[in-house]
Amino acid sequence: MAIITLTTDFGERDHFAGATKGAIYSELPDVKIVDISHSISPFSIPEAAYIILNAYSSFPKGTIHIIGVDSELNQENKHIAVKLDGHYFICANNGIMSMICAEIAAEKIVEINIHDKIISSFPVLDVFVKVACHIARGGTLEVIGKVIDTIKPIKNMIPFINDERTQIIGHVIYIDNYGNVITNIKRAFFEKVQLGRPFEISARNKTFNKIYNKYSDVVDFSKAPETRNIEGHRMVVFNSSSYIEIAVYKSNPNTTGSASSLLGLELMDTVTVNFLKE
Repeated sequence: MAIITLTTDFGERDHFAGATKGAIYSELPDVKIVDISHSISPFSIPEAAYIILNAYSSFPKGTIHIIGVDSELNQENKHIAVKLDGHYFICANNGIMSMICAEIAAEKIVEINIHDKIISSFPVLDVFVKVACHIARGGTLEVIGKVIDTIKPIKNMIPFINDERTQIIGHVIYIDNYGNVITNIKRAFFEKVQLGRPFEISARNKTFNKIYNKYSDVVDFSKAPETRNIEGHRMVVFNSSSYIEIAVYKSNPNTTGSASSLLGLELMDTVTVNFLKE
């Protein structure tokens, strides 16, 4: 049974997600559809890239991933289908795939060219669904597009390192449901530049000099629970996807606050790592 996932900025209020699922079932009644997320911030390429990068590999090989974010067709925003790591991705060539392709080389990329056969103002429904169902039936990518070699990158997705290698300048690429702030600085990248040196991580007016491996590492379990008083403690952690994340322990945007709200951090804001002399 084919699996098709959906990652979009459609939200839950409008008809778009439901209509897309209906169109898939109309073509392939036995397909399995999985919602990864319909809560991507409108037109947020970094958010969509982060979500799909960290979700796709949990699915079986052969899964087809439709990504419906900033997908309107125009001369600067073509549509592509990508085979990578045994999976298929259908999206606009707007940078969404660049995070995945930075880690794993694509096996094949085609620029979709079936638009002359389809009149559409809703390409996810009319074009992406057709391509996904074609692949699910065993069709090849060359039938629905012409092979291309490169995809469009996302600006500011790769952290900057100064010539002296004493500073990394990164950016916020995602803010999760807890208000935790995820940067584009991965653990392996950080450690390669760090070389064991002490450091300071700066975000707005807050500075950190320690990175935890998990949230509960901030807890001193030798103390009685009623004396710990650490809810709302600000911290930096390597998250489950190995990115540097600025967090608040047991954060709740509605009560204790969150890293995003307390530090005033938003998407694409700068986060700086300065390496210090020992």
